[in-house]
Parts: sequence; structure tokens; C-alpha cells
Amino acid sequence: MLVSRRGWKTAHKFSGLFLAVLAAFSCSACMQDGHLNLFRYTTKPNFESNIRTVRVPVFKNDTFTPGAGAGQSLENELTLAVIREIESKTPFKVVNGNYPADTELTGRIVNYSKNIINRNQLNEIREAETTLAVEVSWKDLRSGEMLSRPKQDPSRNVPVALGGVANPPQPAQPVLVTSLSSFIPELGQSITSARKTNVDTLATQIVAMMETPW
Repeated sequence: MLVSRRGWKTAHKFSGLFLAVLAAFSCSACMQDGHLNLFRYTTKPNFESNIRTVRVPVFKNDTFTPGAGAGQSLENELTLAVIREIESKTPFKVVNGNYPADTELTGRIVNYSKNIINRNQLNEIREAETTLAVEVSWKDLRSGEMLSRPKQDPSRNVPVALGGVANPPQPAQPVLVTSLSSFIPELGQSITSARKTNVDTLATQIVAMMETPW
């Protein structure tokens, strides 16, 4: 297809104008806090840059769950999984209880149960599932702020009680995180493999909740 010199100049002029407008839009409207934001994509990190260290004490365990494998307790297994996930997926450094830290992540196992879904003709387990539930709290040790509490919307009005007195803020409640895993003994799966899946899934979910905003 042949294009006249005049038509080519007109097309080139409009394309140059379009690129200039796009560049101006990208430089002015999309730069926030030194990060590029364009079409719902951003270069801003997923985690708070002012947090460098996190302390992770051994999780509490309200259930009576025996150790698996080499006898490792469920709370130790989950705590180690969370620490590995933090160190591999976040810029935070995990410190032990003898060193100061910016934040502290604590957890309490509140439920670990097994439910039989199906049995075979010999009344043996054909398929079952395990559920693991943990209450998690993440606290900023420098300010006392509970980072695990959802951020409040400043555009909303503060609830006011009768008499015009503002209601006092409610204490932050732990965040409940659960995971569900199934296993089929006929396929070589066991309650031990299902428990490991529960632990790995929970560790991934807990660390994902540490992203901003929480």
C-alpha cells in the first residue's frame, strides 16, 4: 500500500503527539511516592519498607496433637514453616527472642481435626480431610500498633455513642487463618502428608497477610 508524503507527515505528526501525551501522563499522574503506577500495576514493594525485623516466638497450641514424623510438635512445625516463608518471600529478617525487633508475629493453634469423608466395604478409610486453624497477631513493637488489624478508612465517621461521646476503640482481635487438606490412603497418602500440606498452606497464607495493606 502506497502512502503519499503528505499523508505520511500527518500520521507521523499525530503519532508523535500521542507519544508526548502518554509520556506526560506517565510522568505526572502515575508517579506516587517515587513509584510508577500505571494501569493498576505499580513498582511499589509489597511489604512495608520501614519494617526490617520480625520476632516469631513458638506458636501456642490449644489442641492435644501428638508429634509427627520424628516426633516434632505441631506448633514447632508450623513456627518453622512460617519462619522459612518469611525469610524466603519477604525482605524481613527473623530474630530470636533475645534480640530487639521492629515487630512480633505470634500465633495460637486453636483447632486441628480429622473428618472421614468416605469408607470402603471393609470399613477402612478411603478418603479423609484434616483442618488446621490458627489465630495470628502481628504487632509493631515500636509504636504498639496492631498491624494485623484492618486499616481504618479515614473517610468514615467515628461511631458515636448516646450523649455525643465517641465510642472507645475496640481491642484488636487475632486474625483466624484456616487450611483444609484431604488424603486418600489407597494412593499412598496419609494423615502425616495431609498435616504437612496444612502447615505449608497456613505458612503461605500468614506471610501473604503481612503484605501491605493488611
